[in-house]
Amino acid sequence: MPEAPFLPSDTSDLPDLDSFVVQTHNERARTRFATAILNHAMMNLRYQVWDAYAADGAPRYQQAHGRPPKTGKEVYQAIRDNLFFRTYSSIRYNAQEMGPLAAIDAVERAAPAVNAALAASATVPRCGSLRLDPEIAYPNYLTAMDAHLSPGGYWSERAPGDASQALLFQVRRLAGPIGNAARDFASVGASVATYLKHRYPDFKPRRILDIATQEGKQLYAYAEAFPDAELHGLDIAAPSLRYGHNQAARAGVPIHFNQQNAERMDYPDGHFDLIVSSFFLHEISVPATRRVISECYRMLAPGGIMAHMELPPAKSCSALQNFTFDWDSRFNNEPHYAHFRSQDYAALCTEAGFAPAAVFETTVPNVGSFPAADYEKFLRGEKQAPFHGRGGWFIFGGRK
Repeated sequence: MPEAPFLPSDTSDLPDLDSFVVQTHNERARTRFATAILNHAMMNLRYQVWDAYAADGAPRYQQAHGRPPKTGKEVYQAIRDNLFFRTYSSIRYNAQEMGPLAAIDAVERAAPAVNAALAASATVPRCGSLRLDPEIAYPNYLTAMDAHLSPGGYWSERAPGDASQALLFQVRRLAGPIGNAARDFASVGASVATYLKHRYPDFKPRRILDIATQEGKQLYAYAEAFPDAELHGLDIAAPSLRYGHNQAARAGVPIHFNQQNAERMDYPDGHFDLIVSSFFLHEISVPATRRVISECYRMLAPGGIMAHMELPPAKSCSALQNFTFDWDSRFNNEPHYAHFRSQDYAALCTEAGFAPAAVFETTVPNVGSFPAADYEKFLRGEKQAPFHGRGGWFIFGGRK
């Protein structure tokens, strides 16, 4: 099939960067297929592994050791040779690799035009701001491997002023069912913001910081929840920030994007009233995690709140759940995943300075799937939020 031509960018003074990436019919089909297979593996097959474990792995482990597995590692030992588990792992691993490989040709074709459009519009007035650090040093835990098996990870730049790496992830999001027009991946931002507004009805943050913001996808929801707040998005990856600044300005969401390592940020003490992150802390080393949380405490104003959406800690999960979560640590280029989950999250907060009584760990409903009529029941403790990743999101943090 012949290559699809480029579509022109939007007629706005600020280009719509998504419009430059035009996949051929076959590329689009491959992207959607890989996305569908990955979602099926993550949302369905991985829980069918539990059935295979109950029928095969658990009885064999019991017979060999005289007791059932007690930890996620022991569950893995019990099932690692099971044919269904090995097939599931192969499907999920290959689907994870197939996604960027299906999208990368279209992104690379579009990259020169995308970067030229960004450069041409650099002087166009826009809301928000962008601050980049050309001398930034990338930590080894970021550069040592391609995160999530995606070539170049999140941070790589192919040319000066490059935004194409961000587009590689965006093409895959737009192909799947889990994104939405607000870039609020899986409604995490909206879910956390809704919970905070209900739990702290008088809380009115002046400034909000989203750490590891990528293109600012979660801040769209915080802008809606707290319309008077000044929005800041921090990330170490320049391509994501360039892309995010352009697209947020097009949407009229005034985000101040800043390229920094979250272990050492240059914001003043007490500068923010709300600091959030999502899908982030398990990506970095354990010592880095402690430094990030200490920085959050330093930058919070009195009465300010820190809320990280993260994987639930190992202590709160069954051995089978821990085995399921830690698949990524073994097979998805996320080596810190299991180490992070083995920590005591409340202790991380108190070590950083939060008073023990001000620390929280909870699972909140995903507002994209949880019935609004049940939310008051959830707040009163009459109804539990669904488990993390299956209709709920685990968050932890504290109030200063």
